[in-house]
Amino acid sequence: MLVKDRVIQLILEHLEVEPEKALPEAHFIDDLGISSMDLWELVLIMEDEFNLEVPDEDLEKIQTVQNAIDYVEKRVGKEIPD
Repeated sequence: MLVKDRVIQLILEHLEVEPEKALPEAHFIDDLGISSMDLWELVLIMEDEFNLEVPDEDLEKIQTVQNAIDYVEKRVGKEIPD
């Protein structure tokens, strides 16, 4: 599975976002109406899912769906091993 697909799947599952709105350019707070607390929760879920740690100073870098995808891909690659 591609990291991109799994990140979007996590967003849909945990943030109750409509699939057509979870576009790469969508801003979590401005476009999807996600609170900063929900975004923080999503980051915790991604940490568990992808076995990585997101330092507090990196939280500011995750503003859009694409930012989240890019952040994870840089740390684990583009694909999740089966």
